[in-house]
Amino acid sequence: MKIRKIIVTGPTEAVGTALIEEATKRNINVTAVCRRGSLRKQSIPKNALVSIVECNLDELLSLKGKISNDYDVFYHFGWEGTYGDKRNDLYLQLDNVKYSLDAVKLASSLNCKCFVGAGSQSEYGHIQGTINPYAPCNPDNGYGIAKLQASMMTRILCKKHSIKHIWCRIISLFGPNDGDYTLISTLIRSFLNKERVKTTKGDQIWDYIYSKDAANAFLLAAEKGIDGSIYCLGSGESRSLKEYITAVRDVIDPSLEIGFGEIDYYPNQVMNLQTDISNLQKDTGYRTNYTFEEGIKETVDAYIRQKKTL
Repeated sequence: MKIRKIIVTGPTEAVGTALIEEATKRNINVTAVCRRGSLRKQSIPKNALVSIVECNLDELLSLKGKISNDYDVFYHFGWEGTYGDKRNDLYLQLDNVKYSLDAVKLASSLNCKCFVGAGSQSEYGHIQGTINPYAPCNPDNGYGIAKLQASMMTRILCKKHSIKHIWCRIISLFGPNDGDYTLISTLIRSFLNKERVKTTKGDQIWDYIYSKDAANAFLLAAEKGIDGSIYCLGSGESRSLKEYITAVRDVIDPSLEIGFGEIDYYPNQVMNLQTDISNLQKDTGYRTNYTFEEGIKETVDAYIRQKKTL
């Protein structure tokens, strides 16, 4: 499928901004739908191909008839309550499922040929072994339950409206414009401030994907992905968390000390986030373009530039 024009909710975070930047490089027109009065609106890439529409998630259906109806792909990244206690605000998470269904209805009215939703590793709960699209899902918090519900319900609604449905589960992502609460953002901030970071032993095995690689995967999934597919987004290469933390430190200042093992693991700590991306590679030809260190270097540079402009 040739992609000429896309619409994106949640365009101000790491994956949204990376997708918009990558899309404009491919001469794709983008409509970015962001929250009214968003303080992060300035993070949306500035380009003649990008237009911004301010609209809250509970108002998505109000856009019917107000914007053109010639889009190819609807990317739904918008989600309320993604961290902290809000992940278990069950009424809020239930609203997110409704907003996802509203997004499909809007996509239908805009004549979108494909709907792509952003899922999460939280849909799996605590899983043993490599994460893959076919592994059983047993989410143990409201956020993960709602993401899984949104995946299943939007798939049904897309079928009703003859829209190709793709669900991409993000396992562990980092990049410019990432939230302040994530591990990578916290590490970057701490190391730039020359702080001694205390961590667990770091025996967890994770698979981080750089936001630019994720953006490429999202575009390929819409263009070449198979209707109804679930794709796990990762680099396909796993490391111990200790190695990742050390790599972030080394990019910023190799002389800084890290206190490995000075923090206990959380109860029910997730120890394994290895990712099987074989169906994504087979269906779309996806491959990573950035090493973890290259992505961290760009993320650190972006953080420093952003801090200087504040």
